[in-house]
Amino acid sequence: MSSVEVAHLNKTYGSLRAVKDFNFSAREGEILALVGPDGAGKTSIFRAICGLIEYDSGEIRIAGYDTSREFEKIKPLLGYMPQTFSLYPDLSVEENLYFYAGIFGLKRHQFNEKKKLLYQFSGLEPFHNRRAAALSGGMKQKLALSCALIHDPSVLMLDEPTTGVDPLSRRQFWDILKHLKKDGSTIVVSTPYMDEVALSDRAILVHQGTKLAEGTPDELIRLFSGRVYLAKVQPTTERMEKLEKIQGIISRRFGSSIHIYPRLDMTKDDFYGQLELAGIGPDIIEPVSPDLEDIFIQLMGD
Repeated sequence: MSSVEVAHLNKTYGSLRAVKDFNFSAREGEILALVGPDGAGKTSIFRAICGLIEYDSGEIRIAGYDTSREFEKIKPLLGYMPQTFSLYPDLSVEENLYFYAGIFGLKRHQFNEKKKLLYQFSGLEPFHNRRAAALSGGMKQKLALSCALIHDPSVLMLDEPTTGVDPLSRRQFWDILKHLKKDGSTIVVSTPYMDEVALSDRAILVHQGTKLAEGTPDELIRLFSGRVYLAKVQPTTERMEKLEKIQGIISRRFGSSIHIYPRLDMTKDDFYGQLELAGIGPDIIEPVSPDLEDIFIQLMGD
């Protein structure tokens, strides 16, 4: 059963069309990732689903309820974590939790029981008296997620929850999401990180407000056509400028190395010699299997 259904969603800001005929559904007990760069339209989609902005056209349903007509029925089912930290910095961890419990009408004994569970999986209990402003980035995100969970929502909308968080805290955050998924929660999460896409059940690649592709991580990788070569060399500005001038290949920075995508009809002999002009000899280039970032780059180019 689909917990979240979005059909033909459109949103414009003046002359900018931020979301274009967007469709997707998320099932119970599933982690669905929306992945794309800044400005792809992810936040507009999330805000429309959560009733925070009006949209031009389309239909959004949460647990079968229409968000435009039945949002009061949806509120108890929905937990939202915005992209920016939105809690009260002068309140402690526990005071923030208590404040959100009050918004959703939890009684004191209900709050105390829920607080124990939230502290158990978030690890925040030793910091319950610490002001939110004094928390680390990872602990702030865990607190924000705990506040979103205080009323036991069945659907979680998490807008880039780990942006700017250290790798260990990101991993811990995703461990929490997997635990929530096992309990039957529907989790829709936006992210710019491809390694997080690999942790999701399904993913949607988003660019300029449109859906490029949708599927499991393995299904998305299989969409790639062509070959990928890894050049184990620093992607300096000068080197990337030289690579851009070579006909028939596309090159992209890939961490501290470079990925090179030759045209389908090209052989190694067609471009190896030209690569040497950019300081990339045959001893530092090798074929590799494509990954999620490679297919995203290819689809954006298409």
